[in-house]
Amino acid sequence: MNYLPLLIPVLLLVIGSHAIGAETENDGVPQINGCRIEPDSKCPNANLRGADLRNLDMRRMDLSGADLSGADLRHVNLDLANLEKAKLRGANLTRASLQQSNLRLADLSGARLVAIGGWGLFAQAAEFEGADMRAANLEFARLSGAKLHNVQLQAANLEMTWLSKADLKGAHLEDANLQEVKLGGSNLENANLSGARTRFGNFQDANMPGCVQCPKGWD
Repeated sequence: MNYLPLLIPVLLLVIGSHAIGAETENDGVPQINGCRIEPDSKCPNANLRGADLRNLDMRRMDLSGADLSGADLRHVNLDLANLEKAKLRGANLTRASLQQSNLRLADLSGARLVAIGGWGLFAQAAEFEGADMRAANLEFARLSGAKLHNVQLQAANLEMTWLSKADLKGAHLEDANLQEVKLGGSNLENANLSGARTRFGNFQDANMPGCVQCPKGWD
């Protein structure tokens, strides 16, 4: 008996299923734990711990609540991305672009954010304890109520940045641009502002005991 006619439909089904799999897995878009890493992708609460995401385009992605602890995000484009309540502890975001991204309530403790482009980002009440933010551009960013204990902000651009009620205890702000910065009600205890430019900055009701070169006359 010739079984070939009976086998042909089965073979076509198998080949077709492999073709569909290849189309979804080999379309050039990286996928990690079911999350497609591409602009506008929706990955709330995704598990991306320790992921290598260097140089990728992640604009407008929804990563709210995602775990990116220890991830390599160097040179990533995260403009307009939603990272609210995301976990980024120890992540490396050196030279990443975060323009107008949402980092409200995110945890970036110990993260590297060296020379990031963070114009207009939103990070109210975010946690940055011990983060390395040297030479970061945070012009017009919103960090009201953020926790920035011992953060490294040397040579950072904080012009017109909102830091009202932010906790900057022990922060390093040497040579930072603090022109027109909003630091009303903030905590600058033991912070270092040596060489910082504070022209037109607002330090109303700021807590400054032990602060090095904090502006006078705001008591």
